[in-house]
Parts: sequence; structure tokens; C-alpha cells
Amino acid sequence: MQHKDIKRQIRKQLKTQYPFWRRLTKKEKKAIARGAFEEVTRNYDFSSPPKASKAELLGIEDQMATAGIMTIDEMKRFVESYESSVLFKFNRSKGHPAIKDEELKAIDALIDDRIVNQLLSYDGYSPSMRDLLPATFLRAELLKAIKYPEISYRKFCGDDKAYKGHKESSPYIGMGNKQDRAFIGLPLNRKQMFSHIQLCQFRGSLTFTQLVNLTVYILYQVREHGLLDQGLVHCVDSSELAVERQQLLATLTIKGKKIRIYDDIDCDCGVRRKKRDKSIYVVGYRMHTLTAINPETGQAIPLISLLAAANHHDSNFLAPLIALGQAIGLDINLITADEAYHDNGGAVFAQSGAHLITPPGSKVCLPKNIDPHTLQVTFDDHCDIAMDYIGIEEQGHEFKCGAQSGQCLRSELCPQFRHIPFDNGYFQRIRHGSDAVSRALEIRKNGERPFNLFKKREGLEQVRVRSQSALVARTTFTTMATLLLELAGTRKAKKTIQKQRPLPFAA
Repeated sequence: MQHKDIKRQIRKQLKTQYPFWRRLTKKEKKAIARGAFEEVTRNYDFSSPPKASKAELLGIEDQMATAGIMTIDEMKRFVESYESSVLFKFNRSKGHPAIKDEELKAIDALIDDRIVNQLLSYDGYSPSMRDLLPATFLRAELLKAIKYPEISYRKFCGDDKAYKGHKESSPYIGMGNKQDRAFIGLPLNRKQMFSHIQLCQFRGSLTFTQLVNLTVYILYQVREHGLLDQGLVHCVDSSELAVERQQLLATLTIKGKKIRIYDDIDCDCGVRRKKRDKSIYVVGYRMHTLTAINPETGQAIPLISLLAAANHHDSNFLAPLIALGQAIGLDINLITADEAYHDNGGAVFAQSGAHLITPPGSKVCLPKNIDPHTLQVTFDDHCDIAMDYIGIEEQGHEFKCGAQSGQCLRSELCPQFRHIPFDNGYFQRIRHGSDAVSRALEIRKNGERPFNLFKKREGLEQVRVRSQSALVARTTFTTMATLLLELAGTRKAKKTIQKQRPLPFAA
């Protein structure tokens, strides 16, 4: 953990002392990074463990649950309080006639600008204080993710060289595209525009609490449409987001661990999932997402995400992701994930009460006297009578001798019970060997669908922002766009699972 603490201190020092880091030249950045390495390591106390919290070491201290985050039930009461106002009902828009596209029309009806502006406002804020409201920029981000994910922000706003000096000629939100302007909220009779810099400033101004509350606003509508019913299985998975053209400024090896500083101070180099056409290493971030899967239909929808540098192990993000999900009011009982998201020592269950099911760890050995094919348990090498499963006690599973009266000659000398501790193999808190566990592991593959939508459909494959905070905002907008498309129902996916089988008791 000391190498992570050193990286944390360097990251903090560079951000504090060089607020205009992006404006520096490559040569200046390299000199500053090397100087920061020397200063931090010279004064670092290697004899004591790091005093920083785990969230700070992982670089997600700004993405933790706070008091301002609303639950889905609180959001429901918040929305209903607006709808109970006579004035609010009188002024509520019924949709702009210029919006002809059925998909945009459905999404436009789901977004209430008054609620969005209230969620993104601050004490003392009034609409007269600015020409463009927060809802306008949010709609612009959603429109780009839904309709134009492949283009850059410059082209979208008309700031590209082809449109420079003629912003109104932008084919996306220019005067000629009345539908997009109406969806965003720009006037059709005036040449009012905004630049990609203003969109960047909008993303940078949003706090994590505001981003989460925007997601909760959409999740509230998802639940109202019946997509967050009881009996859902939750899945945790991750995907890398590569930051292109990152320059390595300085590197240092501490006790066999490499510490790297890139142009983007928060990103790092990690191992990519195996892909034949790409390098096994990726420089950038890893997005850890909590997904809800309907076991009857196999439909998977994204709920909430955390973003961290790509070099951290996945298991570090299981607990904070569950905590964030529970903070917004999700009923998380059963989670299925891949082998990387293990619950060593049962800490995740103790904190959250959520049961975790993962494939058996490849490095976990099967306990002695366990049949590797049937997972039947016997007492010792001299016993061939299968034991009966009793249940969970303390930190393991309890088994009782299944011998009938007079069947075993050792019954008077044998304790007739056995305790098998929890592990990351076949004897997790919910032990393997049943159809229910196999079912949970089978539908885990559906949890990869949101990442495919994020990257291929909503354009998150190309990281078009230059900082962790901006990328957190963009992943939030991408999640909102994905959920809104699910609600619009215009891009329905085929059902992948036809028949429901029993799930583990924790579900």
C-alpha cells in the first residue's frame, strides 16, 4: 500500500501546486513530476503504514456516499411534491411540435427541466442568473450520447474548423436542425449557441452528489415503469476506458512496485481484459458498475458506477460500490460477479448483508475429503459415508454424519460433524453445487451487456474528456442515456433467457 500512498501524495501535490497543469509543456511536466517524486520519497516514512483511507489510496474519495445523496423513495416524494403544485402542472411542457423523432419524443417526455434545474441548483440560485439553464446542457449531453456518440464535442457544438465563425451552421444543433434545438431547449428564432468549452465547464461544475441524484431521478422513473421490481439479481463488473495519447512523464520503482505519472495525473497503467487485437496493457481508467438483471428475461440495466485508475484490483471496489447502491435505496441481497470480486474474510457481507456468488477461484484448493465431481463431503480418509449439510455457523459450513443407525462402526469414536471454513472456491457463503448457484453464475454473463451499450452504442469507447472528474460526469450521462433508451423502448434487445429457475435463498 505504500506505493499507492506515494502516488496519492504526488497526485495531491501536483493538483494543489499546479492548478493549470494542462497548460504546461511536456518538458515542464516531466521536470515537475521528477521533482515531486524526489521530494515525496525523500520525506516519506517507510517504517509506518499509510494513514490515508482506502478510498484516498484508490483515488475515489470524491465518489463516496454523502449526506446529500437522495434515495429513490426520497426522489419519488421530491417529484410528487412538484407535481402536486397547481402552478407546476399549468406550466409543464407537453412536448415541442418540432420533435418528430419518436425516440427523442419519448425521452423528452421523461425529462422534466424544472426538476433537473432544482437538482443542479445551489443556495441563492435563480433562473434569471444565466442565459442557459443546467437542464439545457444536460439535454445536450444526452442528445450527443443518444444520437451522435461517434463525433467530437467540437463538431457537435460547431466549434470545429469547418464551422469556425459560423456556429449556427452546425448540422447537429445549428439553426437548420430544429428538432435537436427543440430537444435541447435552444430557441428556434434566435441564433443562440454554446461552445464545447461551456459544456466542459458544465461537466466540471457538477459535484458527485449532483451526478448521483441525476441518476437517481432516472432510476426513479425506471422503477415506476416496473424495471426495478423485487427478485432482481445484482451484478458487479468492470471495463477499461483507455485514455489515448497519454505521455509517461516519470516512473519510480518502490519495493518492486512501479509508480507512474502521466499527463492525466489520475490515470494509470493496468492490465486489459484479454483481447486479440489490442495490447494487454491499458493506460486510463476502469469503470466498476453495479447492474440489475431480471432472471426471467435476462434484461440487464446499469444502476451506478465508480471510476478509478486502471491499475487497482477489482476486489477493492466491491464494498464501496455496494455501499453507494444501498445509499440510493437499492435492495441488494444477492450479487454475482467474476472471480476478481472476492469477499475475503466476509467483510463485504458483514458491512452490507449482501451475499456474493463468484466462480470458484482458480488458485483455491478444494478441501480434503471432498469429491471433486459431486462435492460430497466425507469426514476423513477412512470414511466413505456422505455427510448431510446442516447450514452456516460462525465462519463456515457445518456438516453432520449421514450414516443410519448401525451403519458406521466408528460412530462411537467419531465426532460425526465437520466444519469447513468459507473460501473463494466452492465453499463460499453460498456454497456451490446447486442449480440455483449455477443459475446465478449463468446470468452473470448478461451483466456485460451494459458495457457493450456504453462503448458501442453510446460512444464511451472513445474517452473525449481529459480528467477523472469529467469522465465521471460523462459515464453518468452515458448511464442516464442507456436507461432512457430502455424506457423509450425503441431499441429493444432480444430476450436471452426464457425460463426462470430458482435462485439462492438470499435473492
